[in-house]
Formats: sequence, structure tokens, C-alpha cells
Amino acid sequence: MDGSAFETPPAPVHETGATMLDLNVLIATFRRRLRLFAAVALAVLVAVLLFTLQETPKYTATAQVMLDTRTEQVTDVNAVLSGLPADSPVVDTEVEVLRSRSLASRVIKQLKLDQDPYFNPYAPNAKGAKSWLPWVKKAVAPTAAVDPVEVQRRQETVVDRVLANLKVKRAGLTYLITVDYTHPDPAQAARLANAFADLYLTEQLEAKFQATKSANEWLDTRVADLRDQLQAAEADVQQYKIANNLLSAEGATLTEQEISGLNQQLAGARAEQAETDARLATAKAQLARGSNGEDVGEALTSPVVQQLRKQRAEKSAEVADLSGRYGDRHPDLLKAKRELADIDGQIQAEIQRIISSLEAKAQVSRQRTASMAGSVANSRGVLAGNNRAGIRLAELERKADSVRTLYETLLARFKQTTTTQGIEQPDARVVSRARIPTSPSAPKPSLNLALGLFMALGAGAAAVVLAEILMAGLFTEDEVERRLGLPYLGSVPLLASAVEGKIARDLSPADYLLAKPLSSFAESFRKLRAAILFSRVGETVKVIAITSSLPGEGKTTTTFSLARTLAQSGANVVVVDCDLRQSAINRFLAEKPAVGLLEVLNGQAQLDQALLTDKSGARILPLSEVAYTPRDVLGSAAMARLLSELRARFDVVLLDTAPLLAVADTRILAPSADAVVMLARWKKTPVKAITTALSLLQGRGIFVAGVALTQVDLKAQGRYGYGDANYYYKSYRQYYAD
Repeated sequence: MDGSAFETPPAPVHETGATMLDLNVLIATFRRRLRLFAAVALAVLVAVLLFTLQETPKYTATAQVMLDTRTEQVTDVNAVLSGLPADSPVVDTEVEVLRSRSLASRVIKQLKLDQDPYFNPYAPNAKGAKSWLPWVKKAVAPTAAVDPVEVQRRQETVVDRVLANLKVKRAGLTYLITVDYTHPDPAQAARLANAFADLYLTEQLEAKFQATKSANEWLDTRVADLRDQLQAAEADVQQYKIANNLLSAEGATLTEQEISGLNQQLAGARAEQAETDARLATAKAQLARGSNGEDVGEALTSPVVQQLRKQRAEKSAEVADLSGRYGDRHPDLLKAKRELADIDGQIQAEIQRIISSLEAKAQVSRQRTASMAGSVANSRGVLAGNNRAGIRLAELERKADSVRTLYETLLARFKQTTTTQGIEQPDARVVSRARIPTSPSAPKPSLNLALGLFMALGAGAAAVVLAEILMAGLFTEDEVERRLGLPYLGSVPLLASAVEGKIARDLSPADYLLAKPLSSFAESFRKLRAAILFSRVGETVKVIAITSSLPGEGKTTTTFSLARTLAQSGANVVVVDCDLRQSAINRFLAEKPAVGLLEVLNGQAQLDQALLTDKSGARILPLSEVAYTPRDVLGSAAMARLLSELRARFDVVLLDTAPLLAVADTRILAPSADAVVMLARWKKTPVKAITTALSLLQGRGIFVAGVALTQVDLKAQGRYGYGDANYYYKSYRQYYAD
């Protein structure tokens, strides 16, 4: 055997697996806790019914508000505060606005709810406020001066109570918002629902009105400021123009206009100069070629020359006539010739005068052209200076233009907002006003009954689950193997549950075994015997230590009854009373023993002197009533020799030991046994006590055969002990002769 831990045979493997949910287990658990379930469920159902009967009827009034996606355009201008966009987050936001404390405060102020005892427990006419707050009113009774913090707290209390009965929700994915208000007074419920809806619209209008008013005030101030800035900017432009001679007319400066005129005049002067120079040059060229000047263009067009030529032609005709008539020396002819020569002289003089005039005109034209060119050059210098000054002028003009643009824009917007002021419209409208309800909305008996039934079933189920979680004991074979990890050896039934009818009061379980050897009670010990003897595969089990974790678990009765069962089967069995503190096995003896185990170990008596014979044939090594020792005799060499002798003389040695958690005797004796059987009382022994007792056996090389349940109620186990062989007790009980 491994000395590091006690040995246990492998636990049976279940086909369904530990994690699978077995409906039969649930049903059995429910049947086991049926009384608890019924009690808890009934208590919850009665509480709900009493609450329903005592609850004050309340009425719910409903108003509907719709966010209007259509806007009425009275004027074709934009509003200062734009309308709400029709998307889902906005609708949800407006729902929260309707639930806001600020809106509730306005409703309280408008309807004077702070004077209503239903909402204000501090109102002077409140009769104890509400039944659940009688002490609040006394504790904060009105005083001459109320602290501001206390005043605010009282106001918040009223707001909380008003909002407690308000329910605002969105109707699906629509733009409709439902406003429900619940109150014991139906008229007050309708009044409050309508007040929340109306003040919600009013709050929207006030927000738009206030936004428009603030915008107008700001625009008015800003327009006035911009007007002054524009005037100053324009004045700077004009002053700069004057200072820098940048005055203009018809879109151009005076200098530019002057240069334009001078350029035109210069071009004319140059053309005129070219013409006069050409005429003069032509005339001089003709004279240079030997012309008398008569063919000069100016002479040809001169009326004086033309008149003199006419006179010369007449005088020449006269000379020719006189020469033919009188001869060359005739005085008239000579006179005529002198007159003709005089006319020729006049013509030449006139031609000279014309050529001189051409020279004078040419000189004047050249001077005029030079003067005009000088003026143009001077004006261009002035224009260059003006252009340099125009850079600063352009900056001043841009500044003035920007101020003018902003001024004109804000002035137009100011006129628009002034026009729209007073015609603001809310973004929602009341599509259905709340009417006075005619039937209460709460309590609803049918709904409360259904809810109460549901709560009762839930509470009952929760109680069953909690009871199962907190259940300290073991109930079925499955629980033993699952929670302890040890084999289940069998169960010892409670005698009263295994017998039909009444049994004699003085008939003990051990005596019933002899009286009814074919009973179900006797069969349970035969099953236990077989499970223990064959617990170690391939090895013989002779010395069996039977123990428990706590006293009162039927350990001695089970040991003695098991001994009688073994004796009846023909086995040579001996029971050794190893419980040095209690000696409980003596109550099964017909007479009190004079000597026992301690006397044999101390050498004061022989083994045969101490052994007693039961009527079943089993031998008993008891403890004498006067036996007492402070020494550890169970771990002594004498005890080892005694056990060796008992192994040699008997087929089975049963050791009735003390509870593991009570004394240390069993821990000392257990290594000497071939198998240790742990007994646990059905439903009573805590699992923690069993696991603690088993932990005391660790590290000793002890073989724990398994766990057996004692004092099992077969009737209860047959009703709801699914997972245990006794669950099917009714099906095979006819095999027993009880």
C-alpha cells in the first residue's frame, strides 16, 4: 500500500457523465423539497395579493407629442435657432428633455405642486406627509429660518416625487413621444401630463425667442460698431487720396486723365509739325531747283497770289495788245510793262512771304511739340509717384471694402432676424392631449396575480436551489460518489421505514435481523457485507474498522447488526469494542461483562475469558464497565498481537471504533485494519465533517473501502431519492418478508 495517502477503490463510472443534466434528478430534487417550495411560493403569493388589495388605485393619463419635421416658412429667411433634425438620436434626446428636472421644476412652479401634500411632505397642510415618512416631517418641521441647503433639498424632494410618476417613451421608431403620468386623482393625472407636454413646447419657443433676441442685440451692437469702422475707413481713404493727389473722376485719377489728354495733344502736335516741315521742305526744294515760287503749293492756294496772277494775266494781255498796236516805245506800253513788272514783284514778294510763313509755322510746331513732350514727361513722373502711393491706397480701400462687406452682411441679417422675431415656431406639436382616465391603471389584479404567481414559482425554485446548495448532508449514492470521491457501499435503513405496520417497542434493529432474516432491513446488511468483503479486488478483507466522523450516526448498531448478518451466513465473526470512551456495544449484551478488551491487553485475562457469544453465534470482545486507562493501548504491541490472534481464529474481525473527529483512537487503530468503512447519517452528517474526518486518515497507508449511509428513510428515499437503489424500493419490496 502507498504510504502517502489512504487507498480507495476506483469509483464507478457513470455512462451519462457528471456534467449532463438529468431530468429525473431535478424531479426527485423538487419532490424532496416540495414542502419548502410550497411554503415559500405560498408566502410570496399571499404577500403579492395583500399588496394588491391594499394598494391605492392610480390613474394614468397619456399625452402625445410629435416632433414636426415640416416647418412653416412665413418669411423666406433662416431662423437664428435652426429646427431639430429628424434623426433617431435627436428624438431620444428630446425624450430625455421631457424627463429633465428643469422641466419638472417648471411644471411644479406653474401648477404650484410644492403646496400639494402628495408631492411635498413638508407642506404646512401635509397630514404626516406620506405614511412611510411620518418621522421626516417631524424631523424637519418648519422653523423660522430654514438653511438654504435644506430648502434646496426639499425642492429636490418635490422634483423627485413629481418625476417618479412620469413615464416618457418613444413610440417605436416614429417621431411620436408618449407622456404618461400616474396619480391617484385622474383629473390631476391628465393635468400633469398636459402640463409636461405644453411646457415642453413653451420651452422650445422660449429657447428660439431668447436666441433671436440675443442675436438681435448682438447684431445691433455689431452693426453700429461696423458703421463707425466703415466711416473711419472711408475717411482714411479720402484723406490719403487728397494728401497724395490721387483724386479721380470717372474711374481714373486726374493725373491719368491729364496724361491721356497730353498724349493726344502731343500726337496732334507731332502730326502738325510733320506737315509744316514737309510743306517747308517741299517749297525750299522747288526754289532750289530754280522755280520762281509760283508752283509752291502754298502759293497756288493763296488767294492773294491768285488775285495777282489774275491781274498779271490781264496786264500781260494789255501789254501784248499795246505792243502790237503802238510799238515798244509807246508810253502806254511802257506804263503797262512797268505795271506788269510791279505785279510780278508783288507775286514774288507774296511767295517769299508765304515761304517765310511756312518757316514760322514749322518753328512754332516744333516748339509746341517739344513743350507737349515735356508736359507728358512731367505728368508721367507724377503718375509714377501716384502709383507708389496707390499701394497704400489699395490697402486702405481693401480694408474699407472688407468692413463695408461685413457691415452690409450683418445689416441684412439684422433686418432678417428683426423680421422673424415674434413668429418663432416650436419643433414639435401636441397631437393628442391627455384626457381624464376613467379606469385605474394600477393595481391590475389579473396582472398582479400572474406576476405574483410567477414570483412565487421563482421564489420557490430559488428556495429549493438555495436549500440544495446549503444542504450539508448526503442523500443519494450519486451524491456520495460525486461529493466525496469514494465508493458507495450501501445504506442502512431506518427500521421504522422498512417495516410495514407497527413493531414492538422493545425490538431493536439487531433483534429484528434475527426475527426477520428475509426482510429488506436484513437484506441491506447483506448488501453492505458483500460490498465491504469484496472492496479489495484479489485480496481478503478480514479486519474491518467501522467508524464515523461524528457521534450518533448509528455506528455501533450498524457494526453489531453487520456481525449478526455475518454470523447468520456461517462466518466466524468477532466484534471488538474499540470505543474506549463510550462502550456503546454493551447495550446489546444480555449481561454486563466483568472483563474485556483492556484486561486482555493488560494480561489480566485471557482472550477466551473475555469473549462473549451472541445468540446469533457472533463473538464479542467488549469493554468492561470498570475498564479505564489513560495509556494508548490501541497502538501498542499487545493490540497488534491481539489482532494477529483474532485474524487467525476468526473469518472476519469487526472493530467498533470511536468517531474520528472526537478522539484520536481510530486514527491509531485504522492502519491495522484491512479496510475502513466510513458511516454517515442520511441527510444529517455534514459533508465538511466527513471530508475533514477522511483527511485525518491521509498519509497512513489506510484503505478506505467506501461510505455507507445509515438511518435512511426508505419511504422518503423511494419517493424522491433518484440516483439511489432505494428509489426503486417499491418495485422490489415484494421479495422481502417483512
